[in-house]
Amino acid sequence: MQKSDLIDFSPVRIFETAANGELKTGEMGLVTSKKGLGKTSILVQFGIDSLIKDKGLIHVSFDQRSSNVIAWYDSVLSEVAKKKHIDLEEVADDIVRGRTILNFNQESFTLPKVVNTLKSLKEGGIKIGTIVVDGLFLGDTSKEDLDTFASYVSAEKLTAWFSYTNEAAELEAQLPKEKLSLFATVAHVASNGSNLMLNILKSNGELAEGSVKLDSKTMLMTK
Repeated sequence: MQKSDLIDFSPVRIFETAANGELKTGEMGLVTSKKGLGKTSILVQFGIDSLIKDKGLIHVSFDQRSSNVIAWYDSVLSEVAKKKHIDLEEVADDIVRGRTILNFNQESFTLPKVVNTLKSLKEGGIKIGTIVVDGLFLGDTSKEDLDTFASYVSAEKLTAWFSYTNEAAELEAQLPKEKLSLFATVAHVASNGSNLMLNILKSNGELAEGSVKLDSKTMLMTK
């Protein structure tokens, strides 16, 4: 088995179907929910999808240690293997080999500084295709800093996924309009009775109404 054999098994294919397309090169996506409702797991699923496509992944965490982030990737890979009845032993190391984890403190590290770090990593030979930014409090992040990051993603032809803690279910309540406009895709995790749903509020830069069910035990995107 090779990494590329896993592309069709990725939970992200389900998301792309519901969203009528993938996050395009140069674009940023946003996943929101109330605290503790699975944002990190969803970002990790996007990250793993990039890794199996052989795109270098940078996982930037503002609220978890590297060991915790690694545990998230191990857990999601294990659950995908169980759900799809496949053996990842042969390719697991190859999958995560393209992952770099960075830990920052928002009080002392801004998005422009993250961009500078990413530029240094690239100059040092690290391949970057996707960036995951987890745990950053976007409410305290300036529009100018987000602009800097978005410009870098666009110029380098990357994709980036952010998480943000927000209980509001409506698109317009996720972020101020000037910040929200920088995200081509926005999805919100919400409970619907006994089910957890990832509701797609925006896709391809337009209003959207698709949704994806989340497995309540594993948080994997599922049909």
